[in-house]
Amino acid sequence: MTMQNENTRDDVLLRVENVSVRFGGIVALDGVSFDVRRGEVRGLIGPNGAGKSTLFNCLSRLYQCDNGAIHLGDTVLSQQPRHRIAALGVGRTFQNLALFRTMTVRENVLVGTHAHHHVGFLKDALGFPGAGRAAREAREKAEHAIDFMGLAPFADKVVADLPFGTQKRVELARALATEPSLLLLDEPACGLNHEELVGLGDLILDIQQRLQMTVLLVEHHMSLVMRVCQRIVALNFGRKIADGTPEEVRNHPDVIRAYLGDEGAST
Repeated sequence: MTMQNENTRDDVLLRVENVSVRFGGIVALDGVSFDVRRGEVRGLIGPNGAGKSTLFNCLSRLYQCDNGAIHLGDTVLSQQPRHRIAALGVGRTFQNLALFRTMTVRENVLVGTHAHHHVGFLKDALGFPGAGRAAREAREKAEHAIDFMGLAPFADKVVADLPFGTQKRVELARALATEPSLLLLDEPACGLNHEELVGLGDLILDIQQRLQMTVLLVEHHMSLVMRVCQRIVALNFGRKIADGTPEEVRNHPDVIRAYLGDEGAST
């Protein structure tokens, strides 16, 4: 029995334990707990104001938890300084694009390698021995991410000149260039058309399967969430209201009530 528990624990990459966040008198998260297993796509859903973005910002260390803890493997993520998060293996995209718009695609993606090669970049600037190797490795990682995301034809184009859907791919390529163990996707479907939405679902599954990457996905497009996620956790007013398979969560009365009101839950 002990061995089974240990194996189950080893299978978990991210553990959110009793996390609470308050902003003055407003409770944004109220004792939220769930886990993300290695190699899965985990969905995080809920109506506007449910606490999803607050939780993502806690994972990125943009916000501090008032109570509880967040563990990434054996590391207590919630105790780490903000500048260490990428190097510890957390990559993230944002609901609102956070790209360097006057830089090229290649330059933007190369920034993603900074978490692992910032010392090399400093040596390169100062002309130290060994700097060239670090710079080459960074370029190789950036090119790999660009190729994986199908961005090679746009590599030397300025980001601001690209369509919105392509810019979304650039941000995702930059996140992949950090070589994360956990990829946080914050509403990646926002602003995409139907065709782009279908392609995004294929891409997320490709990232999971080909790169063996663990993904935590915040998304309002339920068709995308139900298609790509193995498990889903639902929040409402800062509390967890459901946790399970897509089918279990979709049919949970509290989830139906959160989205459709009491009349929807009773039908």
